[in-house]
Amino acid sequence: MQIPGGDFLMGQPDGRDEEKPVHRVRVAPFRLCRFQVTNRDFAAFRQFPFDCADLPVISVNWFDAVDFCAWLSNRWGFPVRLPAEAEWEFAARGGLSQKLYPWGDDPPTSRPNYAARWREGPEPVATSEPNGYGLYDMCENIHEWCSDWYDPLYYAVSPEDNPRGPEAGVRKASRGGAWRHHIKIARCAARSSIPPEFRYADYGFRIAADEL
Repeated sequence: MQIPGGDFLMGQPDGRDEEKPVHRVRVAPFRLCRFQVTNRDFAAFRQFPFDCADLPVISVNWFDAVDFCAWLSNRWGFPVRLPAEAEWEFAARGGLSQKLYPWGDDPPTSRPNYAARWREGPEPVATSEPNGYGLYDMCENIHEWCSDWYDPLYYAVSPEDNPRGPEAGVRKASRGGAWRHHIKIARCAARSSIPPEFRYADYGFRIAADEL
């Protein structure tokens, strides 16, 4: 999907410490896949056994995701990459300013069939309504790798234009809620991170690209 460029307030004033200070960020237009990368998508790159082709691929580390992007870039003939944290949050908000979730401020438990979902793992992609930019499963289903190194203090020094995170670190940023948590849908501003070599059963990704 084509995501329009624009500026927004990144972070949440009453959120966790790493979500502050709220700061204005300008994001250039870019493209973001409507869906999380699925088992079917990833198996075309690297064969592995799976039960459901439409489930998001999981247990991939950051390097796996970057390798997939490099392979797909070569196959498609233009650069494909992971989204930056700022791009991800801008896209997750779907054009809504300072709302908690992609749909607004209503709690996750108000979503249709919330109590019956994610019982034993992620669900097939696009089983929820898309946000205002036509993106599915933003903030839910699985954590999504971002391109940035993670720094909980980065917002205090973040540039206004197209921030890409610190130059180095020991953990990579990720975004979105996941099926393993008690609250299974994250806020748009919520940040998370793990070392890039880790593989978890609630971690996957979606692809991004610069504006064509």
